[in-house]
Amino acid sequence: QVQLVESGGGLVQAGGSLRLSCAASGRTSSSYIMGWFRQAPGKEREFVAGIRWSGAITYYADSVKGRFTISRDNAKNTGYLQMNSLKPEDTAVYYCAVDRANFRIEERTGAYDYWGQGTQVTVSS
Repeated sequence: QVQLVESGGGLVQAGGSLRLSCAASGRTSSSYIMGWFRQAPGKEREFVAGIRWSGAITYYADSVKGRFTISRDNAKNTGYLQMNSLKPEDTAVYYCAVDRANFRIEERTGAYDYWGQGTQVTVSS
């Protein structure tokens, strides 16, 4: 079992920044992939970014490329999502998730085994 707890969400004006954190505990492994997803009201949950825990290989959705940065701190067992140049369309509940099994970073929600409870990000115009 892996437990994930997100933090760092909030209200920010367009153009501003936020950093989300995802603290992992339980049976973690350097082979895992951590992904960030988001879900806006009335929309499906969508992939935002992913990182291989060991090799720091990253992958981003086109909608956030160049604005968001995913990273991890192995010593703290924590992943981060730095979000810059935020837009109102980035407003959503953000979730972190862990994929135990796949080698490549997957965009499918079904590939991920464990999920956090989510943190709200609201970007005002």
